[in-house]
Amino acid sequence: DMLIVEYMIQEDLSLKLLLRICYTFSKMRIVSRVRDLKENLYMEQQKQNKKIKRYPPKMDIIFQAIFGEVGSENITKDFLEKILKRKIEKISLDKNPILRRELKDDKLGVLDIITELDGKEKCNIEMQLIDKNNIIERMLYYWSKMYTRQIKAGDDYNKLEKTIVILIADFNIKGLEEVEYHSTWKIIETNSVKKLILTDKFELDIIELLKIKGRENEKDQLLDWLIFLENPESERVTRKMEENENLKEAVEKLDRISEDEKMQRIIELREKAIRDEHAIYAKGVDDGIEKGIMKIAKSMLKKGMNVSDIIEITGLTKEEIEKLI
Repeated sequence: DMLIVEYMIQEDLSLKLLLRICYTFSKMRIVSRVRDLKENLYMEQQKQNKKIKRYPPKMDIIFQAIFGEVGSENITKDFLEKILKRKIEKISLDKNPILRRELKDDKLGVLDIITELDGKEKCNIEMQLIDKNNIIERMLYYWSKMYTRQIKAGDDYNKLEKTIVILIADFNIKGLEEVEYHSTWKIIETNSVKKLILTDKFELDIIELLKIKGRENEKDQLLDWLIFLENPESERVTRKMEENENLKEAVEKLDRISEDEKMQRIIELREKAIRDEHAIYAKGVDDGIEKGIMKIAKSMLKKGMNVSDIIEITGLTKEEIEKLI
């Protein structure tokens, strides 16, 4: 502006013209600034309107990425403190191997996340989406492998550290209908009134996600994390993000995962695999029921029951029963 003024003085232009030119230049700058502000506002609105499609954190592969990767220590430590109901000083996430087949016919177990608590305790966290009716046996298997692999032949048994298995199930577990959504299991003496605990080396924590429905307003801090697993866009999660930096970090990490194209392809493949596994398991159940009905019908025929009665009881057709004769 000063250069313009100096030029106009040199040219001996009138003050009125000088003011008019300065005013014009100022107006141009204001218009330009307003235009820039409008463009920035538009870009910000577009960014806000572009809603991230958040994948469900309870999907095992996403759960692994959020809680199992090195760099997620604060997130996982906070989550574990709410489950175990105690303070944890530090955790390690750099030990997440797959249990290999030790024998040709041995059962292959895959641990979702292995952590080490305070430099000694071993902890496995497993997210299970499909009910195969053998989940408790699988958890005991995982626990035994984690416990025994701490020492080698000839080592002192005193080297064995406490081992914890945490199961998060996306279904209700048969036999646990009367317990809370989070139950803790230990080895106890059943004849004693005090229910004495045999050892603190064993702990199994079971969380059933279906049981938290309708409990969104309860104050249990563990529910903050469980509702995040179920619905990361819920009002409670949004509100609790302001109070819990670790929960906020987990949501932000989920957003990064959800926007990553490579992860999207992996997630889509995993979703297909889960659907296929559901279908295979359902078919297996149906086949088992059908075989059982056929077996009952054969037994009825051997006992001389009328075909009409067998049809009524089993639901089989006359043709199906005649094939059994």
